[in-house]
Amino acid sequence: MFHALATRFLAFIRRVPRLALLALGLVVLGLGAWAVFSSGGGDKRPTMTQKVAIGDVEDTVTAVGALQPLQFVDVGTQVSGQVKKLHVTYGEAVTQGKLLAEIDPTIYQAQVNAGEAQLLNLQAQLAQRKAERTLAQQQLGRQKALLAERATSQDAFDAATSTQKVNAAQIAALEAQIKQATSTLNVSRANLGYTKIYAPMNGVVVDLIAKQGQTLNANQTAPLVLRIADLDTMTVYAQVSEADVAKLKIGMGAYFTTLGQVNRKRYGKLRQIIPTPQLVNNVVLYNSLFDVENPDHDLLTQMTAQVFFVIAEAKQVPVVPVTALKPLPAGPRAGAPKATADAQQPTTTKPGGDGRGEARGQRPPRKFMVNVKDGSSIVEREVEVGVMNRLVAEIKTGLSVGDEVVIELPRGEGNSGGPPPGAGMGRGPRI
Repeated sequence: MFHALATRFLAFIRRVPRLALLALGLVVLGLGAWAVFSSGGGDKRPTMTQKVAIGDVEDTVTAVGALQPLQFVDVGTQVSGQVKKLHVTYGEAVTQGKLLAEIDPTIYQAQVNAGEAQLLNLQAQLAQRKAERTLAQQQLGRQKALLAERATSQDAFDAATSTQKVNAAQIAALEAQIKQATSTLNVSRANLGYTKIYAPMNGVVVDLIAKQGQTLNANQTAPLVLRIADLDTMTVYAQVSEADVAKLKIGMGAYFTTLGQVNRKRYGKLRQIIPTPQLVNNVVLYNSLFDVENPDHDLLTQMTAQVFFVIAEAKQVPVVPVTALKPLPAGPRAGAPKATADAQQPTTTKPGGDGRGEARGQRPPRKFMVNVKDGSSIVEREVEVGVMNRLVAEIKTGLSVGDEVVIELPRGEGNSGGPPPGAGMGRGPRI
């Protein structure tokens, strides 16, 4: 009987081969699905954890800046003429009063000589008028005595009086001309002195604008000859965007690195925010200034600086990756500790016996949830976070050094649905 049934089944398969293949495929797929689900799912991923460690955290505003000397002066010329001699070159250290350059003095020396000659002429005329004044005074005295004795006429007496007054007026006019000539001569002598240009301050020649033999015209503008700068102190002009400038406070700490010394940080304090912005590629930027010492003169004018303004920082404190933090669920949580007023105030923690270091900043603590590996299970904890940037966060309460926090959970595990913390571009909660 069994043989007969098998024969009929084979005959049926030969008649409908496509139906047989379909049935066989369905059977294989069913067995495979049962095997996958019975083994716990095909998207099982290992749990990624990281231990809470001691480290430093900085919350900063970054900007690009340029270096300029704190004190510098553009040395120009007050007279026109050809640059006869340059006595300095690039990078030369100069002291106040050192001769820097000379303008051709030929014209100005001639003006001085002419002024001196004119002054001598006027002084000679004045001496002559003074001698005539003496004679006029004597003649007037004699006419007055003779008129009293009626030995001369009234006309002769009046003529002597008039001569004396005319002589006095001529002396006054000559004295005024001498003052004017003296003033003109002083201007000519000053211009002659301006043909020699001296250093107004101690510093280094950082730029030579005029060349030896070049003719300078000072009639309309004061042409520049060179620039002297004091390189002992440099100023960083950092361009901060309008989105970040509100975070800056005068006196806050700042540091920068240069392209040639990327591992060397130089520190200062924010001194000034220039209120007039600059528009660069349709971006509004504000120059924010701070000063740094430059004893080795290795910082030079116009060097590019990568600037960091420190909003808050914490040193040697427990830290975790930001991708381990999850937002608190909406609404009150059962058993969650109530926030106190003290927890909302910024604190400064100095190094103590609990292994926590020093934290400085203006941001109040914030609360998040983290998944912590406890043996073979994973539990949720609420933590209080202090200083935080886009990579790590300071843990103030809720975790201890050595605890293992979960960076990424397998799908289906944990108490919250949706993608695991940090999924998608590796970003954590918004700061």
